[in-house]
Amino acid sequence: MGSNLLNPSMDRRTLLKWSAAVAGGLAVGSRGLGLVQADPGKAAAQRASAAEDGEWIPAACWHNCGGRCLNKVLVKDGVVIRQKTDDTHPDSPDFPQQRGCARGRSQRKQVFAADRLKYPMVRKHWEPGGGRKELRGRDEWVRISWDEALDILASELKRIKETYGNRAILRTGGSEIGRTLSLFGGYVSNWGTTSWGSWWDTGPIIGAREGYNTFNTNDRFDLRNSQLIVMWGCNPAWSAGGNPTWHFMQAKKAGARFVFIDPFYTDTNQVLGGEWIPIRPGTDHAMALGMAHTLLVEDDPETNPLIDWDFLHRCTVGFDADHMPPGVDPKENFKDYVLGTYDGVPKTPEWAEEICGVPAERIRWLAREIGRTPRVALLTSWAPARIKNSDSWPQMFMTLGAMTGHIGQPGRMTGLSVHRASGNSGPFLVRPGGSGVPGIRNPITDSINDNELWDAILTGKYTAGYQDVRDINIQLIYHGGGAILQTRDGLMKGIEAHRKVEFVVSHAQFLTTNAKYSDLVLPVTTAWERIGGLLVGNREALFCYRQVTEPLYEAKDDQWIAMELAKRLGIDPEEVYPISPKQQFFNELAGARVMKDNRPNSQGDWEPLLTITAEDIAEWGVEGKPQQGRITLKEFLEKGVYQVERKPGDNYGYIAFKEFREDPERYPLDSETGKLEICSPALARHVKSRGWTEIRPIPAYNPATEGYEETFADWERKIKGEYPLQLYTPHYMRRSHTVFDNIPWLREAFPHPLFMNPKDAEERGIKNGDTVLIRGKHGRSLRPVQLTERIMPGVVALPHGAWVELDDETGIDKAGSDNVLCGAVPTGQGTSGWNSVIVQVEKWHGEPLKPDVEWPQRIVL
Repeated sequence: MGSNLLNPSMDRRTLLKWSAAVAGGLAVGSRGLGLVQADPGKAAAQRASAAEDGEWIPAACWHNCGGRCLNKVLVKDGVVIRQKTDDTHPDSPDFPQQRGCARGRSQRKQVFAADRLKYPMVRKHWEPGGGRKELRGRDEWVRISWDEALDILASELKRIKETYGNRAILRTGGSEIGRTLSLFGGYVSNWGTTSWGSWWDTGPIIGAREGYNTFNTNDRFDLRNSQLIVMWGCNPAWSAGGNPTWHFMQAKKAGARFVFIDPFYTDTNQVLGGEWIPIRPGTDHAMALGMAHTLLVEDDPETNPLIDWDFLHRCTVGFDADHMPPGVDPKENFKDYVLGTYDGVPKTPEWAEEICGVPAERIRWLAREIGRTPRVALLTSWAPARIKNSDSWPQMFMTLGAMTGHIGQPGRMTGLSVHRASGNSGPFLVRPGGSGVPGIRNPITDSINDNELWDAILTGKYTAGYQDVRDINIQLIYHGGGAILQTRDGLMKGIEAHRKVEFVVSHAQFLTTNAKYSDLVLPVTTAWERIGGLLVGNREALFCYRQVTEPLYEAKDDQWIAMELAKRLGIDPEEVYPISPKQQFFNELAGARVMKDNRPNSQGDWEPLLTITAEDIAEWGVEGKPQQGRITLKEFLEKGVYQVERKPGDNYGYIAFKEFREDPERYPLDSETGKLEICSPALARHVKSRGWTEIRPIPAYNPATEGYEETFADWERKIKGEYPLQLYTPHYMRRSHTVFDNIPWLREAFPHPLFMNPKDAEERGIKNGDTVLIRGKHGRSLRPVQLTERIMPGVVALPHGAWVELDDETGIDKAGSDNVLCGAVPTGQGTSGWNSVIVQVEKWHGEPLKPDVEWPQRIVL
């Protein structure tokens, strides 16, 4: 049975009103992804009412949008009756509240959803060894007890180990079950660049610092010093929950101009009123080379200084023949490559225009702007790096900043502005303690790249490195967490692989794609049903959540499963988890640290965050020592957040690469040469060592696999091929990756269309709202189309993360699942190429799709 569970409450109407405004590009309130301006008087009244009518409990918003903002729930008589967000202090630009977005505010519709998995269950036609494996994904489910489920799981693990060995066991997620499997003899793991794209390896190798903590741009206060902010593939209004768009608004108020380079006219652009430069996905590198050419040929140190030669000569290697890394042919320098000195192909704006679609004069204009403007922020996200063959793109982007000297000074920065550091980079000012649980080493060293994972299962071989292809025989897939089948390239092959192996098990809260294609599903608790924990959001805030409700139905937490399974495998459960969840939580709290404001550029000493008394320790019933901190344990547990209060001019500001720029010999980077490597033999060696493709040590243009050039059957004569459109997969406000895709509120508010330019639609006889078939090399999918001039011709956008719904007869996905269309093609460092996809779009002549909110929920048992 199914239900859309729409609730005609004021909460829902408010949410829909807000969503419609955002979908139309309006700036609602004053915050990207925020809802309404807080009313301090109303908030105070709510707090007073809560004291009489219930308790406000900090509730986790634990999903991976980057925000992890403050959410609280009002619990009365054991029932959650309302949610709210941060009202712990007055809101201001310098000290902003940590407000939740539409997804966070829908959290109780997730935790208490009708489609929560309630009981352990096994596939009806499962038998030891697999049974009718072809029925995975479409079989019926049978309720079983926890003892039965754990006995089946232990029996299958033992059977697989005895028959094939531990290298036949693949674990794709869940650190908890990984501990048990390691003690059982180990498992094969997987690896990939995931969201980071080619910043994963390229950033740290060339000296640009790594791409997750993103310490390679300046903090939010310094952003206000920038005169020009270039947002290259950045759309925080959709992709970064919390405050990022608000921070950029403060920079605009301080006088900054904005330029957006993106295939889509984004909501962030509309809020900030920037220039829009439409660009084809995966061709950013070509445009940047055209800009570099303009800088080189138009620079004159006396009359038209565009290039910072001092920075290039002191702080980089490989720009010209006189500044090469040791042992490299001087001809392999960036300057001569751009000018075409040896290959006869100058990388002019005209050359770039043919590839990227940006008019040559616009390329020249932007190059001159960043060369002549004293204080420029060159910011990018991971999105342009989620391209097959994009290994040199981060190097090219940093080279553009190095040429113009926009690195390491106030108002001048080049690098990543993404995820939790969007608009506010720098070291964390407050951080959690460790759980105290010791690590357990996995004795199996085999690890398969995501792009080869499904092929490895199907063919029995994987690439371990350069000229190193190894045999592998995966027969058991253990999904201890995550959503790998849904979120990795090549979903159709993934389903085939799941139907090949002998056993698949998933821990899940819903019948997700992982769970749907399993034999055994174990229902697990959400963070609201667990003892509590700490979450890191942006650099200035640490969030604490507490248990909101007892575990629902028969759901168990992952640590309990890991320990109970260990017993059945002959492993001492105390080896798996030697300390209790409560002790782990306490250790995280007691070990939390906050930075002092005693040294500039966020280099202060650390001190305990929390004051903990002997009485606190006794009340908790844990081991620990009293300590003195900034706030009491009780206050932190009640508020749910500690936020470092910032002021202009404080020592918590951050200028990335400041010390390096001032003295590169004393403060070298972590690259092989200690400098920013415009020519990087280390990067070229690393890419070659992966075993798939090779690159040059300089950032030479390398066309994307399944990129713009491959939309042509004949590039020279510009004759389009079978798949003439490029498709990319933006993050979308309905989901955090795949999480929340099943929530009716969000399915109604954000309908998940295919975005298409009217010109492309007219050529295909497609009208707004039509159901269309999107077909490519790797699969086919249906979606309603939304026609908009906000996306450039030749490009379509399909938001990331929808749960696949295959039609068994046709093999067509009805949900607009992006990875049905994204191919698992290993290149370079193993980058997942979710934004290098080519497709054709046609009007669908079958039954049109109903709105997603009207689809039956996946309710079982």
